[in-house]
Amino acid sequence: MASIKDVAAEAGVSVATVSRVLNSHPSVSEEARTRVLAAVEALGYRPNAVARSLRTAQTRTLGLVISDVLNPYFTELARFVEEEARALGYSVIIGNADERPELQDHHIRTLIDRRIDGLLVSPADGGSPLMRDVALGGTPMVFVDRWIPGIDVPVVRADGTGAVKDLVAHLHGLGHRRLAIIAGPAATTTGNERVEAFREAMRGLGLALPDAYIGQGDFQAASGRRATERFLALAEPPEVVFAADNLMALGALDAIRARGLRMPDDIALAAFDDIPWFVHTDPPITAIAQPTADLARAAVRALADLIEGRTPQSVTLPARLVVRRSCGGAVTNQRSDR
Repeated sequence: MASIKDVAAEAGVSVATVSRVLNSHPSVSEEARTRVLAAVEALGYRPNAVARSLRTAQTRTLGLVISDVLNPYFTELARFVEEEARALGYSVIIGNADERPELQDHHIRTLIDRRIDGLLVSPADGGSPLMRDVALGGTPMVFVDRWIPGIDVPVVRADGTGAVKDLVAHLHGLGHRRLAIIAGPAATTTGNERVEAFREAMRGLGLALPDAYIGQGDFQAASGRRATERFLALAEPPEVVFAADNLMALGALDAIRARGLRMPDDIALAAFDDIPWFVHTDPPITAIAQPTADLARAAVRALADLIEGRTPQSVTLPARLVVRRSCGGAVTNQRSDR
């Protein structure tokens, strides 16, 4: 019986290349793929029982690549993904991209090498050629939270536009007029979407968003602190800082405390992505809550449908405003639904 080493020798390639071809890995050249498949045919090679879990049998394993495992939102998302996957009979292997596209692609290659049945990905950027190759190569894949325009796979996400509009109306009703935002990376869909929703909501109330009141962040705490320090150094600092994710809000809070300022008397703070510790700050932080558990469950179910030959639809769920005391005014709800 021919072995995988025999196939590699016949094709003039490495054993690793043969493995990638048999696993439909997108990184193999067409020439190498042709030689390997010809060698398989010539030698009558048949994978053993373990290797036969390639594409003909399922491994019952899903890959999850998240943007930042230290971000409490993604930590919670991963928890609910694993919970739903287990309920459907799947295990989950998690890769942390740490907001780095090259690390994201490393995890995707590794997961495909491990013959996962499908991929859940929250892209670290919007231009990964590997992601396009994976989608075109037929690996079942679903984008969750973030997505890459132009790649035709199901997307499961929250729409924060209405919640951002509610936030701006709430701030306006409290008498705030100078509103600033710490935006996420322009290379991500969520980074663009949130700043545009904020700008549009302000425009609807006749408020301007000057360039000086837009801070460029990277969904990390340090960038939130830097942007807030710059806001506070302005001749006319903003009355409110809205951080487009929870870690940047943490950085903003550090900068506010370092100045000895009080919320909401001296400055107000709000955040996108509500997390449990926001209720424990003093004062508790107003935030936009995403339906994390529902997003995770919908994403796993969509991926399971793809794996099992069905055609799932993309899912968009609404985010909602959770009003606390960090911006002033009455509190309407202290905890978000998790």
